[in-house]
Amino acid sequence: MHHFFSMMFSLLAIFGPVSVTSAESRSERSVDRPSRSQLTVTNGMLWGTWRGRHMCPAGTYAAGFSVKVERPGGDDTALNGISIYCVDRSRIVKSTQSSGIGKWGKWTSMVQWCPSGYLTSFQLRVESSQGDGDDTAANNIKFKCTGGDVIEELGTGWGNWGNYGEWSPKCEGTGICGIQTRIEEPQGFLDDTALNDVRMFCCD
Repeated sequence: MHHFFSMMFSLLAIFGPVSVTSAESRSERSVDRPSRSQLTVTNGMLWGTWRGRHMCPAGTYAAGFSVKVERPGGDDTALNGISIYCVDRSRIVKSTQSSGIGKWGKWTSMVQWCPSGYLTSFQLRVESSQGDGDDTAANNIKFKCTGGDVIEELGTGWGNWGNYGEWSPKCEGTGICGIQTRIEEPQGFLDDTALNDVRMFCCD
């Protein structure tokens, strides 16, 4: 019933030799960093608008991610935000990057990490339009790593509506280095969906 109803995260579960620099460096970003390719999927929903592109600082690439998800109950929105963790070649975290973020839900306390290498493609779990039912749009995301490992956030216990679509193309270049999300603003008494779609950017 979409139009029917009127930065600090825990890094304790890091896999591999990843360390964190100062809070100031974690907020650093390179908005104008050139990308080599853009990754998209075909099953994203169309509500809302595309927010700003946020890029990892030069010389860093995304090797982990966390998500913001709303617990079921009432007007569900499921996935509200995605944050990518940018590391240098020594696996030191230099920044975390998010594009638009919905207002509902909580961030997962654990970061999902590639065992080695960087994020290179993604797959989005989306619930199709429910007509007069409760729309949630995007529900979860998976990433594939340089070595072929697949990582997904499974610990929330919700965000399980809909189905995964096809994988995005694989990065041209070293790995994912930026993110852009499509977010629907709160609709008041109408149905809310929050995060609808995502694009990833790859760098040399």
